[in-house]
Amino acid sequence: MSRQFKVITNSDQNESRTYTVLSPEEKMKHFQNVIASILQSAQNNWADIWNEFQGTVTRGIAVSPEAEKGLFKPQCGWPELLEKMCLLKHYLDYAKSYCEGKK
Repeated sequence: MSRQFKVITNSDQNESRTYTVLSPEEKMKHFQNVIASILQSAQNNWADIWNEFQGTVTRGIAVSPEAEKGLFKPQCGWPELLEKMCLLKHYLDYAKSYCEGKK
């Protein structure tokens, strides 16, 4: 349950401000929602990257002979694939920092 309080200063006695303080439960729910959103974006990004390997990786474990020879080329192109990989790292780094209280 939220609590409200007023802050009155000497300089602004005519103007007071009302602030809302979140309960620990509300803070935890907000934290969970932020992390869930970040991790969902990371999972979506991972799925995009994984889809690029379809056809060159069979059953998720074996690499096709063409890919082994270095003939793999992502359908989206190398720049976009590398951007997706950097974005995935960004999502994971942000989630880790947020959980550690650094964000």
